[in-house]
Amino acid sequence: MITPVSWRPAGAADAFALAEVERVANLEALAHVFDPLRHPFPFDDVLARWALVLQDPEVRVEAVGGEQGLLACTAYDQENLRHLFVHPQRWGTGLGRDGVARAVAHIRGLDGTPHLWCLEENRRARGLYEHLGWCPTGVTREAVWPPHPVEMEYSLTWS
Repeated sequence: MITPVSWRPAGAADAFALAEVERVANLEALAHVFDPLRHPFPFDDVLARWALVLQDPEVRVEAVGGEQGLLACTAYDQENLRHLFVHPQRWGTGLGRDGVARAVAHIRGLDGTPHLWCLEENRRARGLYEHLGWCPTGVTREAVWPPHPVEMEYSLTWS
């Protein structure tokens, strides 16, 4: 049985743990996109990005901790779900769905339409978002990290 979890605000002291849960999730879910031998996970750059995100007063970052470190995190602002990561050992437990729901509730509470960007080849994440009613907008862009795969924009209209 999985123990119930609590989301808590993340702070500057969580930057390393946020980068680590992102690294672990990406190595498991996206090795077919970011070949670790050719494109090692850019930990220092990701850590620097988390430090900036955590300082941004417009962004809420929330995390779920466990005995071994962070299990999940979600980061969102007034219109975008910016980041969602769940430790692979906790995939399928509802943490991803819960993280999305937290962002959507916040954005809709501001009468906004939630948006997010997802790698086109991130089949697991796309499956979650589409199952939850998110739809591709048709807008794409190149990802920041080499080899610069395609990112797709999604939105969640009112239903």
